[in-house]
Amino acid sequence: MTTMVKDMLRTYPADLGGVDRSAMERCIAECFDCSQTCTACADACLSEDMVAELRKCIRTNMDCADICEATGKILSRHTGYDANITRAQLQACAMVCKSCAEECERHADMHEHCRICAEACRRCEQACNELLATL
Repeated sequence: MTTMVKDMLRTYPADLGGVDRSAMERCIAECFDCSQTCTACADACLSEDMVAELRKCIRTNMDCADICEATGKILSRHTGYDANITRAQLQACAMVCKSCAEECERHADMHEHCRICAEACRRCEQACNELLATL
């Protein structure tokens, strides 16, 4: 996936300004990866016997998946760029990833899918914060 993200950034016909392309590439890829992982984790939680105890985890996974997907899409659009919108979206994404990672870590010893999800959320949180630092 990173190759496609890199290729699309490379072939964008207009100037991207001073954006750190590697940070942007990584953040887009991590956002889409985290969205997929959170969606799969929520689904796996729904298949667990203790689904009632995982209600908050499922909700947090779904919120995180939606926000990460939206962030990846926003970062993939460069025409009419508004730095304020990008900053706000990255901040929201980092915050939901942190929250989701913390929730999944509570279940990581019992559910491998939660451990994997927490790792994906931490990577995405870091990528969002790194890109924010360059804006």
